[in-house]
Amino acid sequence: MSDAARVRQVSLRARLTLTYGGLFLVAGVVLLGVTYALFTQEMSKTPNATYLAKTSAPPTSDGTAGRPVRTAAAETDAAPDGELHITMERLVRAQRKEVQDAAVTSLVTQGSLALLVVGGAAAGFGWLIAGQILAPLHRVTDTARRIAAAPAADRGLHERIALRGRRDEVRELADTFDTMIDRLDRSFDGQRRFVANASHELRTPLTLGRAMVEVAMHRRSASPDVLALGETLLQINARHERLIGGLLLLARSENEIVNPAPLDLADVVAHVAEQTGGEAATAGVTVRADADEAVTSGDALLLERVVQNLVENGIRHNSGEDGWVRVASRTAGARVVLEVANSGPPVPRYEVPALFEPFRRLDDDRVVTTKGAGLGLSIVQSIVRAHGGTVTARPRTGGGLDVTVTLPGCRQPLPA
Repeated sequence: MSDAARVRQVSLRARLTLTYGGLFLVAGVVLLGVTYALFTQEMSKTPNATYLAKTSAPPTSDGTAGRPVRTAAAETDAAPDGELHITMERLVRAQRKEVQDAAVTSLVTQGSLALLVVGGAAAGFGWLIAGQILAPLHRVTDTARRIAAAPAADRGLHERIALRGRRDEVRELADTFDTMIDRLDRSFDGQRRFVANASHELRTPLTLGRAMVEVAMHRRSASPDVLALGETLLQINARHERLIGGLLLLARSENEIVNPAPLDLADVVAHVAEQTGGEAATAGVTVRADADEAVTSGDALLLERVVQNLVENGIRHNSGEDGWVRVASRTAGARVVLEVANSGPPVPRYEVPALFEPFRRLDDDRVVTTKGAGLGLSIVQSIVRAHGGTVTARPRTGGGLDVTVTLPGCRQPLPA
């Protein structure tokens, strides 16, 4: 592991604590060094001659100080007094050195020990203070993490930090974050309303246009060219109607499920396999259902649309001759699993994530007359996320796709 990786693993609180403790220890060491230098300088001064003279004078009989002893520099001919002076000076120097050594030892040893104890206490207080300072940042991080972990991009945008207290830098950061989330929430909500309203408004002219084409085709005087043109227009109109219906369902599925109810995916799988049998027979594809009990909770119509979209997607994007679609449901612990696999042309692995985006298809399917509107897997993903599940897809080795839907299980009894 590199040094940069180790630094990134240390939390900001730990780094602030280390900074506080390190600065305190550095300041303490500097103060201890200055004290030691001043003490050494003071102790290294030469003893005062007057002080030595006074302390070396023998006391009189009444207890008062005797005459001052003459120094060797003043009276070199007085040997006894000079020897006494030198002896006292040596004694003072020895005592001074002993006191200096003891003081230095006490200063270094006990001072260092006290510095370590106080430094540890300062680091502890620094840890507590850093935790109090960073507590608002943890609220910002937790709120952002919950929004990012929402099953859809617009889920969780109703949450706000709403930080209280004095207006400092952290408060300004929290308020700015709330303002950004509020704008995103309004933007997503306005987008959903626009899609729903536009889809509703477009349904009326499409229905009217289909009625007019059918009336023109059913006239006795309609020529074969008119009938052929009418069939083409009806196919285009039907595709547009599916597109509008898909947009409405996509806008609805992105909302939260209000009244979920328990249901068995096995019933849904069997129903969808029977319902799509005619389309599969026309395309030369065999649909095989392997429905085991898989009880979940949610909106029955939306979950049926999940299974139907996956099965229809497997039928429409199949190889035709000897093609097959397999749909299965089962229980895996506390989750239920829906698996839909189909044969077909090879799908590049890098194309799979884009298939779940609206209006995205493989390159050879981007034609006006294609049966799909490019919303099937997008609707599946939105509905599954609204139910708290996940959907994944992977290319099969022999061609086609394996799509796996995982939903939360339900222990509630099924309705009679």
